Amino acid sequence: ALGGRQDGLTKIWTVAAVDAGNGSFKFEKRADMLKAVPVPEQVYSHELVSKQNCDYEAATFRAVYSSFTTPSTWIDYCPFTHASKQIKVREVGGGFDSKNYVCERRFAKAPDGTDIAMSLVYRKDLDMSKPNPAMIYGYGSYGICMDPSFAISYLPYCDRGMVYVMTHIRGGGENGRSWYEVQGKYLTKRNTFSDFIACAEYLVSSGITTPAQLACEGRSAGGLLIGAVINQRPDLFEAAIAGVPFVDVMTTMCDASIPLTTGEWEEWGNPNEMRYYDYMLSYSPMDNIKAQNYPNILMVAGLHDPRVAYWEPTKWATKLRVTKQNTNNTEILLKMDMDAGHFSASDRYKYLREKAIEQAWVIKHVIKRLK
Repeated sequence: ALGGRQDGLTKIWTVAAVDAGNGSFKFEKRADMLKAVPVPEQVYSHELVSKQNCDYEAATFRAVYSSFTTPSTWIDYCPFTHASKQIKVREVGGGFDSKNYVCERRFAKAPDGTDIAMSLVYRKDLDMSKPNPAMIYGYGSYGICMDPSFAISYLPYCDRGMVYVMTHIRGGGENGRSWYEVQGKYLTKRNTFSDFIACAEYLVSSGITTPAQLACEGRSAGGLLIGAVINQRPDLFEAAIAGVPFVDVMTTMCDASIPLTTGEWEEWGNPNEMRYYDYMLSYSPMDNIKAQNYPNILMVAGLHDPRVAYWEPTKWATKLRVTKQNTNNTEILLKMDMDAGHFSASDRYKYLREKAIEQAWVIKHVIKRLK
């Protein structure tokens, strides 16, 4: 079996091979040489479980399947017939029933004409004939793929009548290395931000939501995404969460004494070269704050973060508060965890409490009926 990606999604294929008679196999060029293992949904994650496929002579291979509506399911497949046997399904408490949810795939058109995929999930009984509150999430850096796999984190949004949207913007690796190396890095990094804006505009123009009902979220390099986007289109969002946000791009990238800085030049460019310096300056959230109305913003950071130093969100919050117009009376909040690092609380119960605070804040702003 082979694992890979096609059309932005993870896939598994089996390879048709002919026994050469000497203990080896030979491969023939023919149309049916690669046979995709079928899946039941349009939006999903389907990957081989490498650590559980160590026996070369095994009659089956193991994979894990999940989607926004299907909890992680471990499955054994016959490589010849694709007959399957379910081995284990992740247990989800709280009365969860996958039949109550719908996931689908939509595409937005970027300014350069590129189709940008989005994965949506919402409750089946949600009235999609009218706009609903929505949360749009993005990352788009380091070639990291945002796959639509199951998580409990978006269920509180869906159960309160919201649409949850994951964007697959350039800078990630969903559509291969070019999606990252050529179209979303160095001197094409602004594609990441324009892709996210295009996705938000699509959600509004298609009637899924309205700017007054739309929240956005990103963490770390995704926090940079949120900072850049709300500088460019603050009118598109009612609320924004920026977790451990990398927002003081120029200060950090120009200070080689910071331990991780020079390694990061491989992602953003070396500011000692004028073309990279000018380009980074054009989108750095800290350096592009304007005297304009901004959405409600919640910054979440950790005092002991070795990747995004605590002073970055602290400076960002201060500069936003003194620079922005306040005709819409929005909140600029900074929540600094005095014990945490880059990945929030290590205690899972504390982590859930932290997520609950963030989600309650979003719901306060985008679900107007709770006011």
